[in-house]
Amino acid sequence: MRASSILRQMLKEAGIIVAPGAFNAFLAKLVEQVGFKAVYVSGAGTSITMLGLPDLGFMTLNEIIWNTRNIARAVNIPVIADANTGYGNAVTLTRTVEEFIKAGAAAIHIEDQEIPKRCGHLKGKILIPIEEMVGKIKAAIDTRDKLDPDFVIIARTDARGAVKGGVDEALKRAEAYIKAGADMIFIEGPKSIDELKLFAERIKAPLMANMVEGGITPLLSTKELEELGYKLVIFPNSILRLIHKAAIELLEELKQTGSTKAFLSKMMLFPSQQDVVGLKEYVKLEEKYLPKEEVRIKYTESLGF
Repeated sequence: MRASSILRQMLKEAGIIVAPGAFNAFLAKLVEQVGFKAVYVSGAGTSITMLGLPDLGFMTLNEIIWNTRNIARAVNIPVIADANTGYGNAVTLTRTVEEFIKAGAAAIHIEDQEIPKRCGHLKGKILIPIEEMVGKIKAAIDTRDKLDPDFVIIARTDARGAVKGGVDEALKRAEAYIKAGADMIFIEGPKSIDELKLFAERIKAPLMANMVEGGITPLLSTKELEELGYKLVIFPNSILRLIHKAAIELLEELKQTGSTKAFLSKMMLFPSQQDVVGLKEYVKLEEKYLPKEEVRIKYTESLGF
């Protein structure tokens, strides 16, 4: 069964879908290993880790597709990906949708900002006209229907915090995007629990929430969001922020003491890391397919795990 079909089924079932963000295939494997049923590919996380650049529209379609493809190949759970603005107008968006489907994603969200876009939790966001975004959604759906009818199209609006935006504008756009055929609505940047509740009450479509530590939206639990009526929640860069803080601490320790021993209890050590990426399975393939004498030499006359 395609990942998109699995996600479609999950959308019909009770309960909220929780999709932690992973900025590479290894972390996506960990998300799956812990037991989450979906994983999210963040545009901001990809830009930060792959390019060392902020989420200001520097990343290209090829870069996010490359990352999405690697992640989708590595896991057996649906991958929900950030398609930013779709990388162009309604016409060029058709290729964007095609590439994400070919990469193995189960869903994408497309936002209504001008190009170049900005992270939804930054100031300075400018919106495209509603009519233009409606055209993009329709183009995305028509392309999807030709290639994979189960592929999920999520319409994101940044209207809440954009120039000339606000709550009413966000609601107006959400209604228009539902009429255009979007499968789910993602309102970025609600500023309070009351706003999260209002959007859930007023919008008659499955809703997606974004939990950003230190962002402009209150950090609620998955249970709280489910009780409000949200169907999908992403924690796009929680792992990334933790890793970055831990990395600074380790580097400072190494610089001061010349050793990483103080961090051993906090690390996934070498053997466990190899288990996650399936080293033992590839050793079995060596034993099956390589010349027996070559295998004997490899594993009797060298050191290592």
